[in-house]
Amino acid sequence: MDTLFEPDAGGNRELGGVPAADDRPLAARMRPDNLADFVGQTHLLGSDSALRTAIEQGHPHSMVLYGPPGTGKTTLARILAEHSQAVFEELSAVQAGRAEVRAVLERAAHRRATGGPPTVFFLDEIHRFNKAQQDALLPAVEEGLVTLIGATTENPAFEVNGALLSRMRVYALQALEAQEVVTVLERAATGATTPIDEDAIDFLAARSGGDARTALNALELALATAVELGEDRITIARAEDALQRRAVLYDKGGDRHYDYISAWIKATRGSDPDASLYYLAVMLEGGEDPRFIVRRMVILASEDIGNADPAALGVAIAAAGAVEHVGLPEARYALAQTAIYLALAPKSNAAGRALSAAQQHVREHGAAPVPGWLRSGPRPGQDENPPTRYDYPHDHPGHVSPQELLPEGVVGARFFAPGEAEAQLAQRLEQIRKMRGR
Repeated sequence: MDTLFEPDAGGNRELGGVPAADDRPLAARMRPDNLADFVGQTHLLGSDSALRTAIEQGHPHSMVLYGPPGTGKTTLARILAEHSQAVFEELSAVQAGRAEVRAVLERAAHRRATGGPPTVFFLDEIHRFNKAQQDALLPAVEEGLVTLIGATTENPAFEVNGALLSRMRVYALQALEAQEVVTVLERAATGATTPIDEDAIDFLAARSGGDARTALNALELALATAVELGEDRITIARAEDALQRRAVLYDKGGDRHYDYISAWIKATRGSDPDASLYYLAVMLEGGEDPRFIVRRMVILASEDIGNADPAALGVAIAAAGAVEHVGLPEARYALAQTAIYLALAPKSNAAGRALSAAQQHVREHGAAPVPGWLRSGPRPGQDENPPTRYDYPHDHPGHVSPQELLPEGVVGARFFAPGEAEAQLAQRLEQIRKMRGR
């Protein structure tokens, strides 16, 4: 595979190691031409998966590759065409119109008529085509004149006509993990005459948002700048300058990992939305796993808010669903919304205190037998018709029965004490106790 520092045909290197024979951007030179070198998208390219089988068997089908920038959509399309021995026609919907599409289809028809190879038509940014332009592609796809591969960063369910989409399979690509981007960068930097600090590569990988193209472009710019300035290595400062982002000192497995989540919890519990958002931003910029963050949000919603605002738990769980189904970067909106909601919600730890009190009682006194009228049914050797039966609450006014519900020896124990933000619960509890004669 090509690298950033590949020697030219004569074995010579230009200053900085950039080949004289190829002035394409690094991201283009690093584009793999086979699955063995392709990085990421393991959920689509697993053994015996439909996409891998199509590539390996050389039988591509029309599809939409949907995902963030720099995740391999164009590369996969080219690998598909290469393995199928098809002619690869490529257009961008940003620049092309009906005339360009018509020319592609005419060439495909000529190849078919003359016994030539099949045509794979890759249309980048397919969502930029309007309905009429997309409709013009429909007959060619239906007749198999071309294998259409559309690429888009937008949800195809909204941006691609239903008639066309029904004839294509949608593959959703995911942003690359930071370690996958590291693999791409290290491969590009193989044999560098200008050494690249490991923390510079880690920074570019963590801060490129899972976009390999962005990371490679920044690496190339960092190298070119270092060469121009006579620097002897690529430092994290040079990488910061190339990416135009500041490095965040954040170790996902060390002290800062725990310090910042601790700070976020305490700031949110303290009802300061600005501090909550700040620590959330630090964690996201540092590459923290959003699932780790949102788990703490769910916990805080019950531990520190509880029944003072029962909706808080629903908001946090919805954020967890957004993280799983949408992922970063878009899920950051749900995380921010939830952080603000949790910070401004009334606070109460009464639920946790109540459970702890009940557990402490059980630890000290053991578990008392369940009263006969609360058991699931009679036990062998016991009277099947106990003198006291379960008193169904719905048979009473207000749906409250005076029957004792705690075991003997625990009667009268009180574990739940509503907090200041749970005035309505306190009022309801007092009312129920009076109705039960307590």
